[in-house]
Amino acid sequence: MAQPNLRDAILASGLETLHRKGFNATSVQDIAEAAGAPKGSFYNHFSSKEELGAAAVEAYAAKMGQLSLLQDKTVAPLARLRRHFVALAEAARYPYDCGCLLGNFGAELSGQSPLIRERVAAALAHWANALAAVVEEAQREGALPRDRDPKTLASFVIDCWEGAVLRAKVERDRAPLDAFLAITFSKVLA
Repeated sequence: MAQPNLRDAILASGLETLHRKGFNATSVQDIAEAAGAPKGSFYNHFSSKEELGAAAVEAYAAKMGQLSLLQDKTVAPLARLRRHFVALAEAARYPYDCGCLLGNFGAELSGQSPLIRERVAAALAHWANALAAVVEEAQREGALPRDRDPKTLASFVIDCWEGAVLRAKVERDRAPLDAFLAITFSKVLA
């Protein structure tokens, strides 16, 4: 019988390896080795690499601690939104090596794995809903015009963020993230 912690170790190692190398460039053997587990142990916990990939998307989305910044009602809504994206920009994973797992998997797997595409879509929708709630709060307080649909605006900002992250990853330069922050908070969320 498998050790109770081994599934978590495989998931954590899988998330790290898939994020760093990409889904198609990562083998089950790579994940098992990173977890310090025999390859057969992988299959005791996950029926396939695709199942692990879907679980990795959920784990990644759950660990987006920056979403908690959006809920701090002691900070004005627009300041919370800015803090959220600044925290993302400062996070160790952005942008140079890994990019955003949601964006990476969305680009790499949306035509290949309906399961992973659905999980990525759900994670992006959850993120958009969290942002939209803060946008709506800013509108109620008069910090943003009320003529913009909060959900549409939140989704647009996420789309811009994901593009900036991809560009920063490609260029190995944080300038696209800085441009995102400058334009978003002086023109879009202003």
